[in-house]
Amino acid sequence: MKRWIIGSVAVVLLGAVLYVWMALTWSYSSGERVGYVRKLSLKGWICKTWEGQLSLVSIPGTSLETFSFTVRDTAVSERIQQDLGKRVALHYEQHKGLPTSCFGETEYFITDVRVVE
Repeated sequence: MKRWIIGSVAVVLLGAVLYVWMALTWSYSSGERVGYVRKLSLKGWICKTWEGQLSLVSIPGTSLETFSFTVRDTAVSERIQQDLGKRVALHYEQHKGLPTSCFGETEYFITDVRVVE
């Protein structure tokens, strides 16, 4: 009986680990958003991630649209901080189904940034 319980717990844990690994490595979608970084801050009680907002460039007279994003790579967050105040293109990957907010508050993870002139 003990072996069966230990085996069942091991299978459940392995399944949970595989699910989280798949959710973090397989991207649902990817693309770019262009605008001005409005804010970028390091957030979290235990799991620290960089959370930010991008003000999307829109047609004059329309309401402001923002794009919330998460940065897990410190090198990318440093590049974003260097380009504050400049128009940038953020390359993102969307990861759906993450089990907790420990991996980030949004499902959009920034992987690259470039300045757009």
